[in-house]
Amino acid sequence: MLLGLILAVIVGITLGLVGSGGTILTVPILVYAMGVNPVIATTYSLFAIGATAVVGGIKGFYKNEVDLQKVITFGLPSLLMVFIVRNYMLSLVPEVFVFGSWEIHREVVLMILFALVMIASSYSMISGTGISFVRTSKRNSESVRQVVAQGLFVGFVTGVVGAGGGFLIIPTLVSVFSLPMKKAVSTSLVIIAINSAFGLLGDLEKFPEFDWYLLLSYTFFTIGGIFIGFFLSNKMDGEQLKKSFGYLILIVGIFVLLKELWLG
Repeated sequence: MLLGLILAVIVGITLGLVGSGGTILTVPILVYAMGVNPVIATTYSLFAIGATAVVGGIKGFYKNEVDLQKVITFGLPSLLMVFIVRNYMLSLVPEVFVFGSWEIHREVVLMILFALVMIASSYSMISGTGISFVRTSKRNSESVRQVVAQGLFVGFVTGVVGAGGGFLIIPTLVSVFSLPMKKAVSTSLVIIAINSAFGLLGDLEKFPEFDWYLLLSYTFFTIGGIFIGFFLSNKMDGEQLKKSFGYLILIVGIFVLLKELWLG
């Protein structure tokens, strides 16, 4: 529990500093450090990260750093996909996948998928190029369609694995919309908050199963971390920190993949 809460602070710090990265660690922290079932951990992640992103979004609105037009262009397709995934698609996933004589439980498949998302996220953060459907040389209606497609993909990732998708949102806001980093971070946090809220709407029936003490403790420490991140953002090189954090996510992603495939 103590280790999980310390790591929750780190998650909040990365959200405050670079608007992405920390959320991708939340599910592994909940599963491996705090003993939460992987399926319920994705819902916990939506709650904790959503609440933390709301705090960050309010700060962004206060400082006039949120671009509402970009929230609509990118965020609406994203939240629509989150809602569809959490309400309809996840219920279709079987408890056990059968491949010949092999049986793989849904929890294992979910963690393998999450590990792959972590590795993709680490590439985005280390390279600085992002993972995008958008060709930055075009800024016409075709680019808008591609941004909508990117939003749908972010919504799918958020809905399935409970990650905020900031590692996909930030590169799009910076490279396609040419937003300054501070505006991109604040706008990303608003999109993450909205996506998380709609994702939770699809999981309302799970609320009676929640360990509220654990979840609220984790959320409280994550929110504390985001304030530390805001403070440090004026004193540190966010891009260099983002790259370093990308290597950490890569290591954790490989660990999760190896544990579920060979050590689990």
